[in-house]
Amino acid sequence: MSTIQGSDIHKIVVACDAGMGSSVMLASQLRKQLSKHSVAVEHTQVDHIPADADLVVVHTGLAARARANAPEKVIVPFQVFIGDPAVAKVVAAVKNGGAVDG
Repeated sequence: MSTIQGSDIHKIVVACDAGMGSSVMLASQLRKQLSKHSVAVEHTQVDHIPADADLVVVHTGLAARARANAPEKVIVPFQVFIGDPAVAKVVAAVKNGGAVDG
């Protein structure tokens, strides 16, 4: 497990598998919530996590694949696409400071 401080998060990647749209909505929601904090939010396939990502948000079912594809990244798994406490913790850490474990 790795940890990152909210102040060190400059790029968040929402990783998905099938591209059904829910993860795109989550990326859009994060983009809006963090727009005043100079954090880029991108959406990508779990097998193509970019090297410059600071933190990866991924559904619990894909967390093992994300860790295998980007072992050096902080991976934050979530269970529900809207209102998940793990995602809320990431937003709070960026806005107010604090650490995020992944």
